[in-house]
Amino acid sequence: QCAARIPEAGAVLELLEKCPEHQKKGAFPVVVFEGLDATGKTTVTQSVKDTLNGILLRSPPACISQWRTVFDAEPAPIKRAFYAAGNYILASEIAKASTQAPVIIDRYWHSTAAYTIATEINGEVQDLPPAQDEVYRWPEDLLKPDLVL
Repeated sequence: QCAARIPEAGAVLELLEKCPEHQKKGAFPVVVFEGLDATGKTTVTQSVKDTLNGILLRSPPACISQWRTVFDAEPAPIKRAFYAAGNYILASEIAKASTQAPVIIDRYWHSTAAYTIATEINGEVQDLPPAQDEVYRWPEDLLKPDLVL
């Protein structure tokens, strides 16, 4: 339905459908760097990638990042769906890359979850979901990193 209104959504869904379910991580470590915008994640991830002779991946993944501005202008549920789809596409890239070298990731699921929570509570801390809420649980079908910083 969204593709009729946002043509780029069809392309994102096609990429998502090509991703195998339940990605398996390779033998090399997967390390995610999370943080606010403009806090140095790009600088740090590049440096760690170089030091470890690893592979650097970003969220959203390069194959859909050209549509980021399109989806960022949409209402929160559509924007969240774009970033969630990006996590699953990225998981497919992580699975492949982690068979070749250490994988360093600039943002992943945690940023998507934080954005979801922030947009749902409208900035009111007292409106945070309770600690056991499912929004805090890692999706069972999404590849997990070895370390998150």
